[in-house]
Amino acid sequence: MVSQIKLGDLAVDVVLKDIKNVHLSVYPPTGRVRISAPRRMSLETIRVFAISKLDWIKRHQTRLREQERETARDYVDRESHYVWGKRYLLAVSEIDEPPSIELKHSRMVLRVRPGTDEARRAALVEEWYRERLKEAVPPLLARWQPLLRVRVERFFVQRMKTKWGSCNCTARTIRLNTELAKKPAECLEYVVVHELVHLLEPTHNARFVALMERFMPKWQFHRQVLNRLPVRREQWGY
Repeated sequence: MVSQIKLGDLAVDVVLKDIKNVHLSVYPPTGRVRISAPRRMSLETIRVFAISKLDWIKRHQTRLREQERETARDYVDRESHYVWGKRYLLAVSEIDEPPSIELKHSRMVLRVRPGTDEARRAALVEEWYRERLKEAVPPLLARWQPLLRVRVERFFVQRMKTKWGSCNCTARTIRLNTELAKKPAECLEYVVVHELVHLLEPTHNARFVALMERFMPKWQFHRQVLNRLPVRREQWGY
């Protein structure tokens, strides 16, 4: 069940769950605010918590509203696509063979059967990005899990509308946004470390920040780079 509290002209959605800690989220593109809190917590306590975070909320809302959006993609020749932060021009080749994607110099060559429509082309490219991410994550886990002395049971790669990544501390799993395959590799590494640190500290409190500073001193720089890059143009929601 979703309740709502008002802080002046700011509406905050509140969801009570069987969780131990309070989680505050600001969602793109308009900066909608949601607080997930333990069932035992009163709305008044949650209101006080939200008031204490007002400056943080407003900064994030401003950043989200100003963030550049990608232009819509039609999956046609000479359209720009990005892989690990590098720009490639799409080259569509219609050929009666199984579909494939290959990077050649500054081109992303998309081979499809004659008559393949835009939706199918989009699905092929999306799956290709997913596979690139699946290949890139295991080496990062192999490097960072021993350093942090944590271990995930499993990682998932999927299209995520409101987050770059998430961590389920109970199941010890992490989820990563397919869109990360378009961003610089350093951004993916930052998100992986961020989610792994959540296995040590579930919230974004001072201890979490201290752990990030200890293991990845430039983490805030990587976060800023990631958050300045254009994001997918679509209707975002919960």
